[in-house]
Amino acid sequence: MSFADAVRTCLSKYVDFSGRARRSEYWWFYLAAIILIVVGIVIDGVVGTTSVFQGLASLAILLPSLAAGVRRLHDTDRSGWMILLGLIPLAGPIILLVFFVQDSKPGANQYGPNPKMSGEVAYGAPA
Repeated sequence: MSFADAVRTCLSKYVDFSGRARRSEYWWFYLAAIILIVVGIVIDGVVGTTSVFQGLASLAILLPSLAAGVRRLHDTDRSGWMILLGLIPLAGPIILLVFFVQDSKPGANQYGPNPKMSGEVAYGAPA
C-alpha cells in the first residue's frame, strides 16, 4: 500500500473501528500524522502562537489514529481494547509497538478477511 493510499484509507475510515489494517496502512498513516503535527509546530513558531496549530492537528487526527490502531490490533488477532495498554506508563507503548510491528495473522479471523489476500472472502472462504 502506498503512502497516499494509506492516508486516504485511514481518513475514509475516520471512525471505523471494525475490520483489519495492514502494517503498511498503519505505519504510512502514522508517518502522515507525525508530518502533520510537525507542520503544526512550524506554523505555531512562525505565527508566534503557543501550540494552537499543533493542538488542532493533533485533535484532527486523534480518532483516525485510534481507529487505525484498533484495526491494526485486529489484524494481529487481538482485541481493539488492547489499545488501552498505551495508557500504562512506559511498558504500555512498548507492548503496543511490538504488536503493531508484527505481521498479519494468516487467513481470516473474527475481525474479517486478511487484507493481504486478494480475492479472499469473509472468514477465509475462497472467492
